Amino acid sequence: MKAATELLDLSGKTAIVTGGAVGIGRGISWRLAEAGASLLIADIDGEGARLAAKELTEAGYQAQGMTADVGDEFDVHAVIGEAVRLFGGVDILVNNAGIYPNVPLAKLEPKVFDRVVGVNLRGVFLFTKLASELMKAQGHGGHIINVTSIDALHPSMIGLAAYDATKHGVWGFTKNAAAELAPYGIQVNAVAPGGITTPGTQGMAGEEAAGAEALQAAFLNKIPMRRMGEPDEIGKVVLFLASDMASYMTGSQVVVDGGALLG
Repeated sequence: MKAATELLDLSGKTAIVTGGAVGIGRGISWRLAEAGASLLIADIDGEGARLAAKELTEAGYQAQGMTADVGDEFDVHAVIGEAVRLFGGVDILVNNAGIYPNVPLAKLEPKVFDRVVGVNLRGVFLFTKLASELMKAQGHGGHIINVTSIDALHPSMIGLAAYDATKHGVWGFTKNAAAELAPYGIQVNAVAPGGITTPGTQGMAGEEAAGAEALQAAFLNKIPMRRMGEPDEIGKVVLFLASDMASYMTGSQVVVDGGALLG
């Protein structure tokens, strides 16, 4: 039986984290790197990805950052290829990249809807397809972790119809991919964050009119723990799912929401 420290040891593993420049993705990257994984951070904000990687390397970890649009097949191929070139393969994939424009249905334009689907759902499909094919060829399994949302289970607010549609889709995709890939030793799981304090959520609130503070207060009031989560609290759960601590889990979704769904 392995000791707890061995179970959480990712030394010799390579991880790709999409949307890893800031927020939840950054928190995930730090926890995986601390556990010994070599990191490739892919983000539409290439400069931010490289900066995040630079901070990790300055702390003594192995990391690189690169620009990538997760909905673009060419970019996804480039990320997978770069992980192989830099680190020799891919053992862990974290599909974290996501966007969530807050737009009421009456004002939701098809191009905005399509962009949300392209990033949040198509991106998960493309990365999972290509990474899983590589993992099969490598022959020693792997871990794929999809960042969904509590909105994959229950809507959190009006204005997120496109976002909610994609997160329900990612949860369904996670379960089906888990069933298909399990015979190859590839575990596919999801983590569903609730309200997490990130530059994205803060920016979304700032774009709202005078009712933004009231909206945020109402959301906080639904959380039994009476606080927003931190990116590291998602990072710790992703580390668990990427490690041997989760050796008998696939097709599962771990909710990390301070109890928000209890209401």
